[in-house]
Amino acid sequence: MIGNDGFLVILQMIKEAIQIEPGWLKVLKDEFRKPYFSEIKSQLLAEFSSGQIVYPPGKLMFNAFNKTPFDKVKVVILGQDPYHGPGQAMGLSFSVPKGIEIPGSLRNIYKELRLDIGFDAPDHGDLTSWAEQGVFLLNAMLSVRHKSPGSHAKMGWQFFTDEVIRQLSAGREHLVFLLWGNFARSKKTLVDEKKHLVLESAHPSPLTGNQFFNNHHFSQTNAFLKSHNILPINWQIQ
Repeated sequence: MIGNDGFLVILQMIKEAIQIEPGWLKVLKDEFRKPYFSEIKSQLLAEFSSGQIVYPPGKLMFNAFNKTPFDKVKVVILGQDPYHGPGQAMGLSFSVPKGIEIPGSLRNIYKELRLDIGFDAPDHGDLTSWAEQGVFLLNAMLSVRHKSPGSHAKMGWQFFTDEVIRQLSAGREHLVFLLWGNFARSKKTLVDEKKHLVLESAHPSPLTGNQFFNNHHFSQTNAFLKSHNILPINWQIQ
């Protein structure tokens, strides 16, 4: 929900440079100056002014970028929308704060982790520890209206996050992109597969049945990282 704090953050977005990790600011500074980004900010202010509830809170809208600096990214997990229920969205794809019920998609991710690497599922859905290790938990849309999935899909966020993926592909080496579901898989064309590993599967949503399971993406990710002398991800969450 955009409360007073979130509104002030959005006002600051309009008046000043985005408050974002310096490495990301360096590679994305031109995007913040483009007309489409000004339109995003105007639309967010219009939503607030009309009394709409928007997630995540304004101070968490760029949480994925601030938790995972540009030069620390090892893995990209691409989501579509932030969660659209109260208290769920925290600016990290698939993640919810401690104390919030674990969504079905994340429960399935935990199940695949158990099948793949013997993961012991925690009693919460906060994936911050992944982000801090270099797992960039990016949603293609960085905001959503309360109880309205896809409501900000035409706001312009995809212009921004597509460029984020391009910058990662061009400016980094040996990343792993985990693309789950048709929407995420459509972003494959933005990635240079000569430099990076792209792993695709069905979405972890319960609506896809058992299609997500046994993709072994987590063990494959760590095998790829280790093959390039990159410290693997500790997927276990406390």
